[in-house]
Amino acid sequence: MAALGGDGLRLLSVSRPQRPPESTALGGPGPGLCCWVSVFSCLSLACSYVGSLYVWKSELPRDHPAVIKRRFTSVLVVSSLSPLCVLLWRELTGIQPGTSLLTLMGFRLEGIFPAALLPLLLTMILFLGPLMQLSMDCPCDLADGLKVVLAPRSWARCLTDMRWLRNQVIAPLTEELVFRACMLPMLAPCMGLGPAVFTCPLFFGVAHFHHIIEQLRFRQSSVGNIFLSAAFQFSYTAVFGAYTAFLFIRTGHLIGPVLCHSFCNYMGFPAVCAALEHPQRRPLLAGYALGVGLFLLLLQPLTDPKLYGSLPLCVLLERAGDSEAPLCS
Repeated sequence: MAALGGDGLRLLSVSRPQRPPESTALGGPGPGLCCWVSVFSCLSLACSYVGSLYVWKSELPRDHPAVIKRRFTSVLVVSSLSPLCVLLWRELTGIQPGTSLLTLMGFRLEGIFPAALLPLLLTMILFLGPLMQLSMDCPCDLADGLKVVLAPRSWARCLTDMRWLRNQVIAPLTEELVFRACMLPMLAPCMGLGPAVFTCPLFFGVAHFHHIIEQLRFRQSSVGNIFLSAAFQFSYTAVFGAYTAFLFIRTGHLIGPVLCHSFCNYMGFPAVCAALEHPQRRPLLAGYALGVGLFLLLLQPLTDPKLYGSLPLCVLLERAGDSEAPLCS
């Protein structure tokens, strides 16, 4: 992913002992209207993203290569235009950060290597149990597995597989761009970083309800099971969305959430029930517990903002008067 360097955000200065709220200081609308504009902008982005999936009329299921290719086109168009929504929000609210929009959205060079590696490492630690389970159930040993993973032919097959491209590349990139990089800068000045972390994933979770339409259309299960599955998926995606929003704020980069999203799409939801019935249940469950414990222990150290340089959203709030944002230290 392209990255542009930036040295933080500069807001227009106001020569007063105590700064008023940013929207007022910049001559924009009041904080109440600013929040309404932010929420409406995020809702518009979510609807546009999901709506782009259904501009193509087809009787084929969502996993058909022809359907996936068409959706690639529409989703990439909407995602490419999504920064324009942030620009419009900036004009409507009067918030004028003195930095490029791409820097605010996590496209920057400063701290990019730890931002790419450490969040992914942290996520893999959380999935220690599922990774052990995957290795135990794999018929090949570690050496053979590495040969397969590193073989050019394996990557060539993946790059021609439309489902792999959707799940590992297009979906993580476009969803994190729209639902994190575009939405968080609009929500943070309105409600603060903490509430934004838990509000942003609600748009992300609701956006996944569109799967109900196709499941009902192709009668893939009973109505009750379909809605139960949708409720579970909403809960899971909302929690995951909060995690990647946390990573985006703490690292100031988009690349970490994208890589973690791709990894989690590959792993899927942990098969806890299968682990409970596994022949090597005890070491496997110990791996699950160890992974969760290490994740909680390393969550703060591996996402320490000092590792990633100046954080655009944190500087934005600091210049707006919120100098004690808890996620910024």
